[in-house]
Amino acid sequence: MKRLLLVWISALAFVSGLFGKDTKPLVVGMELAYPPFEMANTAGQPEGVSPDLAAALGQFLQRKTEILNLPFDGLIPSLKTGKIDLIISSLTATEERAKSIDFSIPYLSTGLCLLAGKNTPVQTARDCDQLGRTIAVKQGTTGHLASRQFTKAKVLVLDRETACVLEVVQGRADAFIYDQMSVLKHFQQNPDTTRALLEPFQTEQWAIGIRKGNTDLRNQVNAFLKSFKEQGGFDTLGTRWLAPQKEAFRAAGLPFLF
Repeated sequence: MKRLLLVWISALAFVSGLFGKDTKPLVVGMELAYPPFEMANTAGQPEGVSPDLAAALGQFLQRKTEILNLPFDGLIPSLKTGKIDLIISSLTATEERAKSIDFSIPYLSTGLCLLAGKNTPVQTARDCDQLGRTIAVKQGTTGHLASRQFTKAKVLVLDRETACVLEVVQGRADAFIYDQMSVLKHFQQNPDTTRALLEPFQTEQWAIGIRKGNTDLRNQVNAFLKSFKEQGGFDTLGTRWLAPQKEAFRAAGLPFLF
């Protein structure tokens, strides 16, 4: 009887695992054009904070992870049509986006700030909305959304981050609205022509994008994020990919992202 009971328990565990666990690959969408969060190495393979986070999530769920490189403004449409299962791509959780997709709990806090031209008078976001000013934004980003409040400035909407930076570097735009980490990076790359105004004028939180109504996956993702944080996973990611930025934030007296 004892042997039969053990066999029955083993069989039940097998069947439960077979039907309870999703064995399909977890397809994660991201734009590999935002180092050090999302980028491709010299072999063309994804690397950075978000690919590492996606890999850890796959291990937690015991599912193979596949990363699909997509343009940023194509991520939400791809999620809604089922081309991808999740978005992990430095995605800000906004009320507007929440109308069409669901979000996990936040895992990172940041803010919009300004990469300003070296010789422009811009010091704050309020200074941007003046006649004769040109402000660059990347299409589909929260910086693009924030620029809609401008009624006097010319808003230059471009599809690439590097193109926005170039407008500031070459003096054709007074400022570029983007997140703190990127603004710091671009200032460090162009210290003779730009200024990093890192104090955020709008705070944001990044989260993982999930298809509307996929409650089971959302609960699993939230459980992972809580566990990953408790076990120091975000500290490890910060040390691996963002050590210079952490030091720069500390020196500027600003709280770090994670």
